[in-house]
Amino acid sequence: MTDDQTPSARIILPVTPADTAQAVGSGDLPVLGTPRLIALAEQATVAAAVGLLAPGQTTVGTRVRFDHLYPTPVGGTVTAAAELAHRDDRLLRFTVAAHDGDGRLVGEGEITRVIVDAQRFMAKL
Repeated sequence: MTDDQTPSARIILPVTPADTAQAVGSGDLPVLGTPRLIALAEQATVAAAVGLLAPGQTTVGTRVRFDHLYPTPVGGTVTAAAELAHRDDRLLRFTVAAHDGDGRLVGEGEITRVIVDAQRFMAKL
């Protein structure tokens, strides 16, 4: 959390060949794939939401708006940060930003998650 107690989290990813656009099928270049970068940003939102959940609750993603702005090669590092920007009962909206090891902005956007009862959610399947 930040000093003002706004829920937030950071997740660090050392980019491997398994994270590339080639590996995830989103392109043919050996750089960090957009789906992998979005997954990293979502991972940060999940971590940021943990302190907002009661026992038996989890969050599910409902909306992603994300711009992938700069390539990251294998061997590079990306840090995704998420911060709660808005809460309306069960709805959580996070701002997300990812930077590489040199401080360049790699991607940014907004991810919306909803708090659900995990058992009830799975019972719907």
